Amino acid sequence: MKTNENNEKLSDPSSPLPAAEPPHQLLNLKHKSPKNWAAGAPAVKHSVEQLVKNDSVLRGGKALFAMNQFGGFDCPSCAWPDPDDERSRLGEYCESGAKALAEEATSKKIGADFFRENSVYDLSKRSDYEISQLGRIAEPMYLPQGGTHYQPISWEGAFAKIAEKLNGLASPNEAIFYTSGRTSNEATWVYQLFAREFGTNNFPDCSNMCHETSGYALTRCIGIGKGTVKLEDFYDSELIIIIGQNPGTNSPRMLSALARGKKNGAKIMAINPLPEAGLMGFKDPQSPSALLRKPLELSDLYLPVKINGDMALLKALQILLLEEEAKNPGKVLDHEFIANETAGFDALVEELKQYDLNFLSEACGVSVEKLSEAAQMIAARKRILIAWGMGITQQHNGVEMIYNIVNLLLMKGSIGIKGGGVCPVRGHSNVQGNRTLLINHHPTKEQLDKLESFYGFNVPRAGGYDVVKALKAMHEEKVKFMFCMGGNFLSAAPDTTYSAEAMRKLEMSVIVSIKLNRNHLVHGKEALILPVISRSEKDLVNGELQHVSTENSMGVIEWSRGVLEPISEHLINETHVACRMAKAVLGERSVIDWDRFMNSYDAIRDDVEQCIPGFEKYNERVVQKGGFYLPNSARDGKFNSEPYPGKAAFNVTPIPDNTLADDEYLMGTTRTHDQFNTVIYGLDDRYRGIFNERRVVMMNEKDMAKAGLKEGDKVDLFNYDDGIERVAPLFIVVKYSIPQKSTMTYFPEANVLVSINNVVKGANMPASKYVKIKIRRHKPELDKTVG
Repeated sequence: MKTNENNEKLSDPSSPLPAAEPPHQLLNLKHKSPKNWAAGAPAVKHSVEQLVKNDSVLRGGKALFAMNQFGGFDCPSCAWPDPDDERSRLGEYCESGAKALAEEATSKKIGADFFRENSVYDLSKRSDYEISQLGRIAEPMYLPQGGTHYQPISWEGAFAKIAEKLNGLASPNEAIFYTSGRTSNEATWVYQLFAREFGTNNFPDCSNMCHETSGYALTRCIGIGKGTVKLEDFYDSELIIIIGQNPGTNSPRMLSALARGKKNGAKIMAINPLPEAGLMGFKDPQSPSALLRKPLELSDLYLPVKINGDMALLKALQILLLEEEAKNPGKVLDHEFIANETAGFDALVEELKQYDLNFLSEACGVSVEKLSEAAQMIAARKRILIAWGMGITQQHNGVEMIYNIVNLLLMKGSIGIKGGGVCPVRGHSNVQGNRTLLINHHPTKEQLDKLESFYGFNVPRAGGYDVVKALKAMHEEKVKFMFCMGGNFLSAAPDTTYSAEAMRKLEMSVIVSIKLNRNHLVHGKEALILPVISRSEKDLVNGELQHVSTENSMGVIEWSRGVLEPISEHLINETHVACRMAKAVLGERSVIDWDRFMNSYDAIRDDVEQCIPGFEKYNERVVQKGGFYLPNSARDGKFNSEPYPGKAAFNVTPIPDNTLADDEYLMGTTRTHDQFNTVIYGLDDRYRGIFNERRVVMMNEKDMAKAGLKEGDKVDLFNYDDGIERVAPLFIVVKYSIPQKSTMTYFPEANVLVSINNVVKGANMPASKYVKIKIRRHKPELDKTVG
C-alpha cells in the first residue's frame, strides 16, 4: 500500500482498495418463510420507517403527495406509468418510490468537513448500505492525483479541470459519457449534443446493462425497440403472462394494474425460478377494506422454470399451440394475421418439428402437464399481454428468448390489439427517454443527419462504445476520461475486479451525483464529484421555476416539477452541468448557443421538436394533463422487421446446451426488497424471508444435501469463465424453493463472478442471470479478499 509523507494511505490506481463492498463479519441471518403476497399495511409501515431513518419526515412527507401527480414530479425510482385519467389523492406511489424519495429528500448532508475527516481509503471499507446512509453531497469535490481526501472545489474550477483534460486528449474518442436513467429529457438532449459536438458517439448507458436486449430484439422482429402496450391494456387483457420479472419488488405499482386486470376477468401466468410474493398475491395498501381481507390471488398458474430454461419452455408452448390448432383448425391461431402481417411462420413450424416435448420439459424443469395447462390458457384467449424483466434480458440468449415471446404473440395475432402486446418492464424512471433523446452509441444515419443539418456542426459518424466495450477500452487505456451523468457505474458493471482496474486506469473520472456511492471511491487518477439537485427539488433558473420531462415504460412524455427547496445552495441542475461543461470545453469553437438552453428549458424542447419525430408541439403538449404518447407503429398494428420490411418476423432459434458438471450450478443475480438498482435501503428481503444479511446464496434443498451443505453454512462462490478464477467469498447458504442446479444471489455483491465476456449475444450486455459457479466451504483466508 502506498502512503504519502504523512503516512496516509493513498487512493490511487495501484492501491488495493476494495472494488466492491468488502466482505464483512456476517450478521445474525434470520430466515423465515417467504411471503405469498405483497404490499398491504407492511408496505406503508416500511415507507414511513424509511422517512424517519433518513430524517426526511417533513421534507419527504410533503413531497410524497406531489410525486407522480398531475403537475408534480416524476418518481425517481422505476419507469412504471401513471394512470392517464385520475390519480389517487392518497398518493400515486409505491414502497420503492417512497424509499427512493426518502433517500433524496433526506435532511442529512455531507460537505467539506466530512471529506476532510474521512479519507477515500477509510470510506472504501464501509458497506454500500453504510455509504448510502451518509446523506446528500452538498458541494463539488475534487480528488487530486495521489490525494487521500476529496477537497472542495468551485464549479468554475471543476469545469476548468474538465476542459483541460478533455482538450488535452489525442482524440475525442478517448472520452466516454455514461448516462443513468434518472437524467431528464432536457438534460439528456444537451448532454448528448455537447459530446457529439466534442466529437464522439461514446455513450455507454444503463440500458446496456438492463434492457438493451429488449430494444435490440424488438427492433428486429417488430420494427420498434419499445413495448407496444398502454397501462389500460392490463385492464383489458384476457391473459397476462409475466416472465422473468418480480413486480412486487422491482415495480410495485404494477401490482395494482395486475389486480385491476384480474378483477376484470384476466388470467395471470407467472414464469420464474423463484415463487415471488408479488406474483402470488396482493393487498392494495390504499384500500382499507383490502387491508382487512385476505390477499387477492394473482397467479392462476405458476411455472417454476430453471435458470435459462425459458427457451425450452417457450418452444414447448409454441409446439402445444400448433397441436391444439391441428385439433381445432382455425380456432387457436390467427391465420389471417399470420398471412397478412408476418413472415417466417412456415420456417418456424418446420423447426419446431424437431423437438420432443419430454426433452423440452426436462430442459425447462416444468412438467408436461403444467406446460399443457399453460398452452390451454393461451389457446383459449386472444387478448394476451406478455411482460418481462431482466430475468429474460440478462440471459446469454436473451435476444432469442424475446424472439420466442414474440413468436407466441404473433401466432395468436396478439400484438397491436387492445389488451395485447409486449411489455418490457423498464427499470429506471427515464431510461427509455434517454434512448429516445439519442443517448445511443449506435444512432441511425437519419438521426445524425438531422442533428448535423439542424445545428450545423460535423456530427461524428463512427459507432461508439457500449458499457462492455467501454470497460475493455478503459482497461486497454484507449479511454482516458469518463463522465457519468448519474448512476453508480462500478457497482452496476460486471466482473467487478476487472471493472475496478479499468476505472483506476482513467486519467480522470467525473461523477454527477446526489449521494455518495462506490464509484466515487474507485476512481481515475483524478476525480470530481459534481452534486446536483434532485428531481423532487425546485429547479429555479433566473428566478423562474422550471419543469423537465421524462418518458415512461409505455412511451408517455410527461412533465416533472420539484416542490422542495434544494438541500444546499451549492447545487445546480443537470442541464446546467452539461451546458457549462460545453461552454468550458468548446468555447468559441461551438456553434451552439448554450446560454439559450440554460436560460429556458423551453428552448431545449423547441429543438427536440425539430429533430425527433413525435415531439410536435412539445412545449404545448407536455404540460397538458397526463402529457402525450409518442408514436408507436407496432401498437398501431404496423410492423417493419429487419428481415421483412412491412412485416413482423417469426424467428427460428436454437435450444441452449446447459449441461453442467456435478459440482456446477447456474447462478442468477437479483435485488432484495430493500434495494433499487445499486441503492441499498436496508439489509432485509422480507418478501423472501431473508433478514439482516445480503451475502447469501439461495439453493435447492436436494442440491444442498448432495453437496453436504446445510442452511447457514458459510461458503465461497467461484466462476472460471475465460480460464480465470473469480471469487466471491463468505456467503451463507439459504434453503429456498428454486429448481435444482439453479441458484440465486444478490446484486451487486455477486457481480464479481460475471465475466466481462459473458454477454448477451447481439445486445452485448452482461448476462448476469446466466453465470456458471462452483460452491465450496468457506476458507477463512479469503475473508480479506475482495471482488
